[in-house]
Amino acid sequence: MKHINLKLTRLLKSKCSVYILFFFYLAAGVNHFINPSFYLPLIPDYLPYHPTINIISGIAEIILAIAIHFRAIRKVTAYLLILMLVAFIPSHIYFIQEGSCIQSGLCVAEWIGWARLLVIHPLLIYWALMVGKSADK
Repeated sequence: MKHINLKLTRLLKSKCSVYILFFFYLAAGVNHFINPSFYLPLIPDYLPYHPTINIISGIAEIILAIAIHFRAIRKVTAYLLILMLVAFIPSHIYFIQEGSCIQSGLCVAEWIGWARLLVIHPLLIYWALMVGKSADK
């Protein structure tokens, strides 16, 4: 098991991982502007200014995707990615509270909503952390 963890850690710290993370967040960020109707219903009702939140999220993802390339600021960028992911947690919880189905939007099995929150989201945080640690080389 330790051998598998070591391989996973090396992979997540690799240059390839940095590029994949870049494209992942760049695509997500751009998608906030191409397809805002996907994101707007996922923003909890108790938060004001849904269009503004969507725009800020998209800009943040694009800026952080670009910034991750610069080794001098990679660690800080990774921590900012983690903070952004933590800020998205209320949206994931709201999605689960809505039965993992947003009218005229994303609709998946409830277990997928839970998996996004409890498995995928922590993996994204771990990935950002490992990429940030790659700046220590």
